[in-house]
Amino acid sequence: MFSIMFSSCNRCDASEIPMMKRRSLAGNCGVGVFVIALVTVLVAFATPSWLVSDYRITGAKLDRLGLWTHCFRSLPDVNDDYQRRFFVGCRWVYDPFTTGYDEIRGFLIPPFMVATQFFFTLCAIAVILAMIMVLFFFLCAGPDQKFFVKLIRAIGYLNMGACISGAIGVIVFAVFGNKDKWMPEHANNWFGWSFILACIGVVACGVASSLFFTETHVQARKRRQLKESQTRFQIDSETKA
Repeated sequence: MFSIMFSSCNRCDASEIPMMKRRSLAGNCGVGVFVIALVTVLVAFATPSWLVSDYRITGAKLDRLGLWTHCFRSLPDVNDDYQRRFFVGCRWVYDPFTTGYDEIRGFLIPPFMVATQFFFTLCAIAVILAMIMVLFFFLCAGPDQKFFVKLIRAIGYLNMGACISGAIGVIVFAVFGNKDKWMPEHANNWFGWSFILACIGVVACGVASSLFFTETHVQARKRRQLKESQTRFQIDSETKA
């Protein structure tokens, strides 16, 4: 599908460009909202501030954590009853080099965290795929191309999928992320700016999906009206002849 779209894009000449950039207000707003969704989802996906500790507490064990990175001020090894080993600094959750880190991986990544990683990864993948299609929709595609309506509909479905999967991940983390018996001193921890961006990104995906579905309806109606007018013109021409 992408090869067809880009080959069509390469065949565009200067005379066709004005016509190919026709979008309704819903389409233009959809692109703007999608940019917000893209930035917020990818930043939230990559940054380690989903859960943060109160910076005013100097003796806190947790600093901050994200989907893929954990930062600790001084986390004792949960498997060491004598508290002889501590983990300090930021590490990738699947760090294979730090001694003993793999032994506490079950503590660091409980089932709810795996679910959050899985669903928000699906959200990020859907957003990236939608980005490719949105670029083509914004820069090159136009109503005169046969696949134009299908392209917009596919963008809408990708954003809807991103919204649903991202919402599941965010809700799971919101319910279980700051519970007792996981991260130490949970009463002094709160959801950080990365989690807030994730929530904004999920909502923006939903809004973008609605706008692109609206654009699909508008463009399909325009195409239907054009065909009807062409049919009437042909009938009138044949009648006069």
